[in-house]
Amino acid sequence: MLVYLFDNTLDGLLTAVFDSFFLHQQPEYLLTDGDQMPLFADEVHRVNTNSEKAERVWKGLEKHLSRDGLRMITISWLSEERTLNQPLFNFICKVFRLPALSGIERNASDPDVLAVRNTCRRVLHEQLRMKQFIRFQKAKDGTYLAVVSPDHNVLPLITSHFQDRFNDQPWLIYDAHRHYGYYYDGTAAPIHITFEDEGAAPFDLTNGDLDADVLSKDDALFQQLWRTYFKAICIKERLNPKKQLSDMPRRYWKYMTEKKASPDDELHGEGEVG
Repeated sequence: MLVYLFDNTLDGLLTAVFDSFFLHQQPEYLLTDGDQMPLFADEVHRVNTNSEKAERVWKGLEKHLSRDGLRMITISWLSEERTLNQPLFNFICKVFRLPALSGIERNASDPDVLAVRNTCRRVLHEQLRMKQFIRFQKAKDGTYLAVVSPDHNVLPLITSHFQDRFNDQPWLIYDAHRHYGYYYDGTAAPIHITFEDEGAAPFDLTNGDLDADVLSKDDALFQQLWRTYFKAICIKERLNPKKQLSDMPRRYWKYMTEKKASPDDELHGEGEVG
């Protein structure tokens, strides 16, 4: 039984594909350090990530796959799900064993293709939710800040949306889980940023609130007005907690202004349901 070990990066996975064809091998398992080794692994090949090899594989994919197929690979990788590694590796290997533009990415009867497609769908669904549930706060300097913590690494997929929507306003969207964000100054393309010391950041990572000395006074008022409006439009007789949790999963609530009402409130501005 042959096992490949790689560094859990996309370049590493593409290098593993290169090694597989160069060495005329087809590993039964593609694992990362820390994964449990199979009982009967009699040969282990450690993949040394090589950007040139990865680029050669990607250029080959550009010749063999449609634009949708390439997009399926890059988007599914943003899931950060380790269970994706093996089917994605198998899928890419199959691409090179078939004629160019064979349409394998549309073959949902293939278990590897189906796994990659379904993962891609989950990431796209998450980025749609982010567009819906991101809540900005305005700082005194005019910058709009939003803190998020999505299940998947979707920030690269949503920055263009907010650049188009707020194209003349500076903003910062920060992923508290992955410790990075994108800053847009209102003119140039959004740039990738990190904080050397997150404790010095002007916001609370646990709930996304801007520090009081940084928050615009107008925005503090608008937040309260939004909570009041959200509570006022609630029709108690029509409350459907299951439907709301389906449309607005609980994991998004801690960064949403309307869900930061007083603890004794109930659903729809009047608390939570378990």
